[in-house]
Amino acid sequence: MTKIASIGLGIPSYELEQETVKDLVKHIFLDEKRLVNRLLTIFENAAIESRQFVVHPDWFQLDHDFKVRNDLYIKHALELSLKAIEDCLIHPDFLQQPIPFSTIDHIIFVSSTGVATPTMDVHIMNRKPFKETISRMPLWGLGCAGGAIGLAHAHRILQAQTTKNVLLICCELCSLTFQKDDLRKSNIVGTALFGDGASAALLVGKQSPLNKFIKSKSVPVIKRTSSYTIKDTENVMGWNIHTNGFEVIFSKRIPKLVHTLFKPHLENFLEESQLKNDDIDSFVAHPGGRKVLEAMESSCSIASAKLRYSYEVLKNHGNMSSPTVLYVLQKWMKDLQTKQKSVLSALGPGFSSELLLLEWS
Repeated sequence: MTKIASIGLGIPSYELEQETVKDLVKHIFLDEKRLVNRLLTIFENAAIESRQFVVHPDWFQLDHDFKVRNDLYIKHALELSLKAIEDCLIHPDFLQQPIPFSTIDHIIFVSSTGVATPTMDVHIMNRKPFKETISRMPLWGLGCAGGAIGLAHAHRILQAQTTKNVLLICCELCSLTFQKDDLRKSNIVGTALFGDGASAALLVGKQSPLNKFIKSKSVPVIKRTSSYTIKDTENVMGWNIHTNGFEVIFSKRIPKLVHTLFKPHLENFLEESQLKNDDIDSFVAHPGGRKVLEAMESSCSIASAKLRYSYEVLKNHGNMSSPTVLYVLQKWMKDLQTKQKSVLSALGPGFSSELLLLEWS
């Protein structure tokens, strides 16, 4: 039994309204006005009102090579991750008292928007009093599925080490991947959807001493996990990497793949758990975009109310890739309504689907 004891957020300082981002794109691609104008409806139909970024809007209008982008990634990823960790370990809604850094046994760091060696978890360790014997697991390249996969890995660790604790950190700085000379539709779609953010989750084992610090009477407990990857779908989502950094791969097939991947995966997962769709009170779904959420609703007969916090996070933050599902989970953890069972889900590169069954203890 793995409890998700607390979740903290790291939110960047620059907030832009969706209309402002749209105007910025129009200005950047001014010489391709006819082409870009045909794609601007993406901004209007994305169900996003505002997003947060680590760089000033003027940054997007200049050229940047991969080194400049990656140096900014290391700087801001460290700052945002520390903010999320501190919020997680002292969060008054979830914890009776602050959790000492020295009590963390394992640290998992998830990201896909920059690179670092030593990995970012080492940079984080050197800024806070974590113990030197902590085990580390950096996970790279999982994209939007990274938050859910990170939770699943933490669960597997704590199934074997029931007295231990895991700190999961997800940080993505999607803004730093923007390519001002890339006129492909996928780049415009990514610009209309993605934001920056970090999140951290504290997971505790069944016999962990930290159980006594949990304040909430309704805590999500991970009961089961499941992964599914469709072969030969590498071109659906991911990066092309070149001298100017990461160039987004974002296929128009993604909403359709909800029907061919997510639906059968969810149905098999519920059947194996001896559950039906109606047994699930809420869906903690990574909001890949409005069309993805709507495809989940229609293909799996999910009431929109069971996805309400996915829509709310998308509206206020956009798609931040891996951290986003933890933003959604935090909303459900703060919701005091009675809950019995939830399914946490995320789709990512591969093309893959990750599911977790949560029971509220």
